[in-house]
Amino acid sequence: MVVFGGKKVGQVVAGIGGNGLGQILAAVATALLFRLFSGPGPALPPEADQEDRDDFAGDSKSGESTADGKVLPVTIRWRNINCSLSDKSSKSVRFLLKNVSGEAKPGRLLAIMGPSGSGKTTLLNVLAGQMMASPRVHLSGLLEVNGKPSSNKAYKFAYVRQEDLFFSQLTVRETLSLAAELQRLEVPSVEERDEYVNTLLFKLGLVSCADTRIGDAKVRGISGGEKKRLSLACELIASPSVIFADEPTTGLDAFQAEKVMETLRQLAQDGHSVICSIHQPRGSVYSKFDDIVLLTEGALVYAGPAHEEPLAYFSKFGHHCPDHVNPAEFLADLISIDYSSSESVSSSQKRIDGLVDSFSLQSSTILYATPITRREVSRSGMQLSKKTITKKKGGWWRQFWLLLRRAWMQASRDGPTNKVRARMSVASAIIFGSVFWRMGRSQTSIQDRMGLLQVAVINTAMAALTKTVGVFPKERAIVDRERAKGSYKLGPYLLSKLLAEIPIGAAFPLMFGAVLYPMARLHPTLSRFGRFCGILTVESFAASAMGLTVGAMVPTTEAAMAVGPSLMTVFLVFGGYYVNADNTPIIFRWIPRVSLIRWAFQGLCINEFKGLQFDHQNSFDIQNGEQALERLSFGGSRIRETVIAQSRILLFWYSTTYLLLKKNKPKYQQLELPPPDQIQPEQPLETFTTYQVEKYSQLESLPINQVESNQHLESPPIDQVRPFILEGL
Repeated sequence: MVVFGGKKVGQVVAGIGGNGLGQILAAVATALLFRLFSGPGPALPPEADQEDRDDFAGDSKSGESTADGKVLPVTIRWRNINCSLSDKSSKSVRFLLKNVSGEAKPGRLLAIMGPSGSGKTTLLNVLAGQMMASPRVHLSGLLEVNGKPSSNKAYKFAYVRQEDLFFSQLTVRETLSLAAELQRLEVPSVEERDEYVNTLLFKLGLVSCADTRIGDAKVRGISGGEKKRLSLACELIASPSVIFADEPTTGLDAFQAEKVMETLRQLAQDGHSVICSIHQPRGSVYSKFDDIVLLTEGALVYAGPAHEEPLAYFSKFGHHCPDHVNPAEFLADLISIDYSSSESVSSSQKRIDGLVDSFSLQSSTILYATPITRREVSRSGMQLSKKTITKKKGGWWRQFWLLLRRAWMQASRDGPTNKVRARMSVASAIIFGSVFWRMGRSQTSIQDRMGLLQVAVINTAMAALTKTVGVFPKERAIVDRERAKGSYKLGPYLLSKLLAEIPIGAAFPLMFGAVLYPMARLHPTLSRFGRFCGILTVESFAASAMGLTVGAMVPTTEAAMAVGPSLMTVFLVFGGYYVNADNTPIIFRWIPRVSLIRWAFQGLCINEFKGLQFDHQNSFDIQNGEQALERLSFGGSRIRETVIAQSRILLFWYSTTYLLLKKNKPKYQQLELPPPDQIQPEQPLETFTTYQVEKYSQLESLPINQVESNQHLESPPIDQVRPFILEGL
């Protein structure tokens, strides 16, 4: 690690040049760059508490995850999960989850089902620790891993979101290979890594599209189902014990949906604990579930084995599933509110309330049919050692080269975007060259030259800005996910992105200048043409850096497209052409100093007017280019100063992007312990007694309106009712 003293930093800043605000910006950017290059290694995911690590410690001698892809069994139990959302304006509280409990076991596929707005995704996010932090949200409950109170940081998990986000120009194989290199750095050889990637491709059914680009809205690539399976493959690289999938069938046709669910079922059979939320699956998909959790309006209606068990349970209350009807559709209709009329709303709400209350009373006997014994838990707990905590090892430069390769492939292969940018650059140059065709040396040509240089600067800046703000917010979502896994740091990512885009980004100003310069007959020397293109290129990168900052500052692409051009308009007004720097109000004089348009325009004017002679007839006419520069308040300046100023602005925007991405890293809501009086004590799993079976059988003959009311359910006395405990640990 390189350490710089304050004196050395001061010498570097002083060497950059400039004074006042520009020197302050240079100091900030330089300090951040030193931190970027000399900072510590990639951030590690928070480890479990020492007590948890001691409890889970086994015979492993390594703190790293194994490279053989072995799945360590994990059983998750959650109890008394409550999630509420407060509204300060109306001072009301809306419960998203109400006292929800359940468990997920290794080797079983658990589906969280319910109508829209029932809390499926909320529960999944809570279990995965991916609930976005908000002061309006209150989250409480108990979460246990293999019988020990813990969090999702005590084991490796994968979270497959609804949105499948990838770098569109990479192939399926390249995406997995790069993910393997970034996440599984302990793989000893390239051959073993390639073998592992090939195994994943075969396991997830991606062999046929392995060398196909992923694609996007502009270029067709792999199908939606293949993207979903690729998301699973990327998450499986770290051999997670638990897989969370948020509505994995959304947007897929019936065939692709079944293929995805079959993949999840196979993963469960391989030893993973798989938890997914799903809205209304087809019958063949429902048959793949081992366990289900039914939610309605955040309340628990049923939690237990799937298949025939829930149908038998609800039939005890007079709700029978008709023959040849999809059980998932029957269950969805049963726990949904019918809004077709006020009477249907009242009756369906009464039915649902009765089912919720009934399950809360009888749940201790209607739980998972294959509980894990304490002996099995003890053995699996010994296997879940410190090596399940993912530790990423890898040098700064290794990450940089991997990310540079990915950024270069993405930038160089994006043919449609590059073709559009090239055509727009040439078309703009032809239009401007036609308007300012072969300017002479008359007095009127002075204004024409200034106008041409101004529109050239504006065109270059806006083209680079709009391209960046249109792409980066989507890319930021990918980067946030990868950083959450601890795959790499921000420093290597930002530097690789800058360097990878230099060859492509420099080509468009060069094409623009190559067409415009001879058409307008600007200062006809090769060296001046080179400086003309160089100034526009530096300005283009500074505008792209500004676009990165805007993209890191706002949440969506639409917001970035609104903020970016508006901010550029401010710099345009103070760009040196519309308002003279000497006439700028004192409170706004700092804006021209940070305006990338101003410095680019100033550099182009110095390059064009210096040494140029104009035709003149009167004594008050402008005779040479130096006089024209004096009128713009650019006299005495040099091109070197403008390039340095643009470089400072570029470093400032990149440094600001770094800070924003650091600050805006996703923060998740912490699970608080519920009040002691709300914690349900552990109790052993009960089995159905003959008395209970007879009582349930008697309910079949009762009218529905009697079954829906708690007072007609023959329950034991209240002091004998055992609380809702999910046995298995």
